[in-house]
Formats: sequence, C-alpha cells, structure tokens
Amino acid sequence: MKVTVVGAGAVGATCADNIARKELVEELVLVDIKEGFAEGKALDIMQTASLLGFDTRVIGSTNDYSKTANSDVCVITSGIPRKPGMTREELIGTNAKIVEGVAKSLLEYSPNAIIVVISNPMDTMTYLTLKATGLPKNRIIGMGGILDSARFKCYLQAALDCSPNDLHGVVIGGHGDTTMIPLTRLATLNGTPVSNFLSAEQLKQISADTMVGGATLTKLLGTSAWYAPGAAGAALVESIIRNEKKVFPCCVSLEGEYGQNDICLGVPVVVGRNGWEKIIDYKLNAEEQELFNKSAEAVRNMNQVLDTLVA
Repeated sequence: MKVTVVGAGAVGATCADNIARKELVEELVLVDIKEGFAEGKALDIMQTASLLGFDTRVIGSTNDYSKTANSDVCVITSGIPRKPGMTREELIGTNAKIVEGVAKSLLEYSPNAIIVVISNPMDTMTYLTLKATGLPKNRIIGMGGILDSARFKCYLQAALDCSPNDLHGVVIGGHGDTTMIPLTRLATLNGTPVSNFLSAEQLKQISADTMVGGATLTKLLGTSAWYAPGAAGAALVESIIRNEKKVFPCCVSLEGEYGQNDICLGVPVVVGRNGWEKIIDYKLNAEEQELFNKSAEAVRNMNQVLDTLVA
C-alpha cells in the first residue's frame, strides 16, 4: 500500500509522521513545492525509524508527482495557513488554485486514489476537488469534522475530568468558526449522556469553545495548529487503508441526505477501503436541523466564490 501527502508543512509532516509510526503503508511520499523541503522532512522522519521501530519507507519529492504513482490514498494539505485574525473563508482565493492543481497532478499518476482534503477552507476545497476531478463522490473526503470532534471531546474531558477515550462526541456541519455544530445532545460518557453531569450552561460554553477551537490556537501560536489536524488526517487514512469501517464525521457530497443537495458538508459516514461508504442518519431534532441548514447556506455562499476564481 502507498500513501502520498502533499504539503510538507507542519500539518502535512505531522500527518506523514503519524502514518509512518503506525506502519499503515509500505511507502509514504511527501511532496512540496519548496526545493528540498519534502526531502528534508522525509529524511528527518526516516531517521526516527530505528528509534520508534517502524519500517515504512518515507521519501520526499520537490513537485515531482511521478514519485506518487500508484498511491492508494492522497492527502492534500497544500495552501497557506491561517494567520491571527484571518478566517478560513479568506483563504479561498489563494488555496483554490493550489488545491485544484494538486488534485489533477495526483490523479495523473494515481487515477484510482482516494483523496483526503485538509486544506482550508476545507468544505469549499472538498467541493472544488469533487467538481474539478469528476471522481466518484465516495473517493473525495474532507477531514474537518474529525478534528472538530476531537476538540469537542477535549473540552468535554476538561469539564468532566475523565478519560477522553471514554467520551463520544460528534461535530457536524461546516468546518468553520460559525458553521460547525457540536451535537451536545448526543455526547456521552461511556454511554451515559454528558447532560447528566454538565449543566446546560456548561454545555453551551463547551460548544462555543469548540467552534472557535481553531481560531483559539491560531491566536496562541501565530499560525494554524498541526498536531491535532495531522493526527486527524492520519486517523482517516488508517480507516481507509485498514478497512476499519469507522464512523467519522467527514465532509462529503450530499444528494438529499440531511435535507441538502449539491454541497460537501460534514456528516457522519462509514469510512473503509472504498472511501466513505455510507452516510449515517443521526435523526436531528428541529433545532439541530435548522442549524445544519444555516451551516449549509453559509458554506454554499463560500462555494459561489469559486465561480469567480476558478476558470
């Protein structure tokens, strides 16, 4: 098995490092446009192999996509990261052209690959990739909901003083500060609703903190986060490569599901060897469905910007 990660920056390199450590594939290719950068990151990761006990072969490439040939999964992290005060939406102009070019270059050498999109604004970049490539919808997956859900569980864990591994919590909708929807009603601690332990006010605050989770880190770090996004990308790759059939909230193409059409948005899906295999219906209540509809409207407005950018 073979995986390619495009973009050797903090998120891409962290994703690649997690994939290598878990020995998900025999060969991992790291690609970047900056001369020598991917080669350097690949060599650095390879020098941890004897220390960490993995046998994955990691190679770097400066914009030579021939080295990515026959990849089973391709992860796109390319594009400029957010800066403090910058919204994900403001990244569209620059990142749209980058992501479209990368996707087409990857498919030239790996026409059967499943594409995982991490680049922001992720919902719009996933939609762009779907439209630009013409691939079957199950082979295009946006990662954002997995990351948002991990942040949701992190805030729940802090409030409950419990193991994060005993928590189940899902964030659906857009991967944006105002478009994501933490489903507090469905969050559980070992099967018990967290509302049994936390007040409505506490859950409201946790939801608010989750929604600005990325912006909070950007403000603290001066750039986008990378450990959790990289780990989330690797978790998605793992479920594909190992055919785990895990249910993850991912940005996928909707054709009537959750009341939406012609949009890529975060919903729970089963992820396996064929990409995303089916959408799970969480039976949203009226309030949650209204929030989901508003999220879809906001993402659809972002998608319309593509008409003026991508020819």
